[in-house]
Amino acid sequence: MPVIAVTGATGTQGGATARALLADGHRVRALTRRPDAPAAEGLRRLGADVRPADFDDRASLDAALAGADSLFAVTTPFGTDPATETRQGRALVDAAAAAGIRHTVYASAAHADRGTGIPHYDSKHLVEQHLHASGMPWTVLGPAAFMENHTAGWTLEGLRRGVFAWPMPADSPLTLISGGDIGAFAALALARPAEFAGRRIDIASDALTPAGIAEALTAAAGRPIAHREVPQAEVRRHSADLAAMFGYFTARGLAVDTARLRRDHPEVRWQGFADWAAAQDWTALLGAPADAGA
Repeated sequence: MPVIAVTGATGTQGGATARALLADGHRVRALTRRPDAPAAEGLRRLGADVRPADFDDRASLDAALAGADSLFAVTTPFGTDPATETRQGRALVDAAAAAGIRHTVYASAAHADRGTGIPHYDSKHLVEQHLHASGMPWTVLGPAAFMENHTAGWTLEGLRRGVFAWPMPADSPLTLISGGDIGAFAALALARPAEFAGRRIDIASDALTPAGIAEALTAAAGRPIAHREVPQAEVRRHSADLAAMFGYFTARGLAVDTARLRRDHPEVRWQGFADWAAAQDWTALLGAPADAGA
């Protein structure tokens, strides 16, 4: 049975891809910088072969990819910077080519190939171009905004105060996808290379305005949550990269043909945001309501 290597296996996209592949009976080699992390141990229990790999250590990549047949590749600038993401992504592509990988599925970002001017989208597009030039069969997936972003960081901090603080107007649509759907679609592409090789596909499952997201979160969490538009200047003080992204989301949006995706690939559950939100443990995430037990 072919071996499928999965990078970022303890992260959102890589973890979801590894779990989807394992559920379908594939041999998975989970690559991670943290082979002792709880998420890595969880993959071991599901049957994955967990291997250490570091994008800045070519020898570790060569060892981790030796004998693998296909690869799920994901890169990130967060924790470093876009230039580092590009350098690391190119190093991964070079290692995969040297290892004789027969099909690479790279998780980029929706619209990253459209000259968005968003630094961490442009860095991914440079990796895409390097992959195209590698001579390996490839597929590029462009996920829209992650639903999981609503349960982490400053967004979660705001939700704990009853505020969905988001740097977009209340009526501007945001195109969304869950990590589970990314993993399911990536697993599909890896299992059917003849169908997906040579294609770049932007993927999403829903689109809601910030006002609609706040309504869905209110219903799921069982407590009032109101949208508040965060000024772009405030975001820019924190990150020019994220400010550029939210500016693009507002001015252009991430248009994805979700109806066609649902029609052409019914194997993926294509979870709507309301259903995703309803499946989260909001009591654990937000804490008990202030008037609980009063």
